[in-house]
Amino acid sequence: MSNLIDVRLEALEGRVSPDDATRAADAPTAAGRTFYIETFGCQMNVHDSEKVAGVLLGRGYQQVETPDAAQLVFYNTCSIREKAAQKVFGRLGDVKAAQKAGKTIGVLGCVAQQEGERIFERAPWVSLVCGSASYRKLPELLARIESGDRRVTGLETDTDETFETEITRRDNPFRAYITIIEGCDKACAYCVVPFTRGPERSRASAAVLREARQLADLGYTETQLLGQTVNSYRDPSPRGLRFSELLLAVAEIPGIRRVRFTTSHPSDFHADIVEALDATPALCDHVHLPVQSGSTRVLRAMQRTYTRETYLEKIALIRAARRPISITSDIIVGFPGESEADFEETLSLLDVVQYDGIFSFKYSPRPNTRALSMADPIPEEEKGRRLAVLQEKQRQIQAARNQTLVGQTFEVLVDGQARKPGQWAGRTSSNRVANFTSLRSELLGEYVQVRITSAGPNSLVGEQII
Repeated sequence: MSNLIDVRLEALEGRVSPDDATRAADAPTAAGRTFYIETFGCQMNVHDSEKVAGVLLGRGYQQVETPDAAQLVFYNTCSIREKAAQKVFGRLGDVKAAQKAGKTIGVLGCVAQQEGERIFERAPWVSLVCGSASYRKLPELLARIESGDRRVTGLETDTDETFETEITRRDNPFRAYITIIEGCDKACAYCVVPFTRGPERSRASAAVLREARQLADLGYTETQLLGQTVNSYRDPSPRGLRFSELLLAVAEIPGIRRVRFTTSHPSDFHADIVEALDATPALCDHVHLPVQSGSTRVLRAMQRTYTRETYLEKIALIRAARRPISITSDIIVGFPGESEADFEETLSLLDVVQYDGIFSFKYSPRPNTRALSMADPIPEEEKGRRLAVLQEKQRQIQAARNQTLVGQTFEVLVDGQARKPGQWAGRTSSNRVANFTSLRSELLGEYVQVRITSAGPNSLVGEQII
């Protein structure tokens, strides 16, 4: 009974849903056991860590803030780029002595799926290697370790159960994630996601809407729908909602004030999505549409399923919307065979699109990808030069675009305090960061009107209008 009470208290704090709390009542418990989890990578990984924490909290484990205080130490990993994977093995080196102190070390997520049992060879003090499709089985896997199994794995990807765990802990008190599609079928030449996350599996619309309603009942006003290719969503239920229809259905839930989604794939981005954004202000005026390269020749080598021209057609759809929509993107420089002319085409794409922000990276060879064996690799020094040129050009574009917003007023969801004393921080519907002054002493979680007084390349500065 005490376990149920504790989890219901978490529900009252906005951590888990009442239904989740009830399901935990009869679960086997591990009272007194402590765990720590560190997360690397994207929003999908952040949300996966919330699922892992929820599963463990529902069985009586207690979450702690440092690995030193934990009996179970988990690293939820990212393998999209080489440095991210290297960082994980660096962390594992830091806790090498932890096993001798009786701690259980676990590697979760994409590096776990990518490396599998090879992790045990590189870090013999690791006891658990578990991919995202097996998180709901964590208690069973941990029970095997406690029974004496030295090395335990959970690496299946052929499952439809990836999305839903019995309990999901919500770490952000203001906005919540909802996974609607897992995996990817696009098979880009540089990307390891189809191997680490498996094929695309969409979640039934009824389950998505039920979770969104529960979040609204808990007081969350902003939700973000997640997927490696979120707009590739195909409702497997008889209702058969398109992605745009699911967006509208979530936005109609009482209490939901903002709906975001990421990450979109250009091949599945169509006019109906823009029409949905125009139909309701609750759908945020921001689209993240990764392009990766401005050169059609490189896009074909990347197996990206679209050309520069067809990508720009998608941009034209967004720019034709009745309200301004912020556009951000992902760009890779130095893909094998990328010529200087190809790189110049990427630079020219920035001029044409005028992105409000980009995430830019040097190409990083990844295991189990076709690009790994491609000829004509670009030297690291040259990749670094191209990245610096790209980022400086985008910085100038962002500074100019943000400057045009000075004097305008935006609604901001306050999610923290800014670095300067007396300032608050939050995000606009278009996902721009706004730092602003206010005469009020407590604003966290509130929506406020902010007039922009100045702007830099990465954020807006303003003052609250009361």
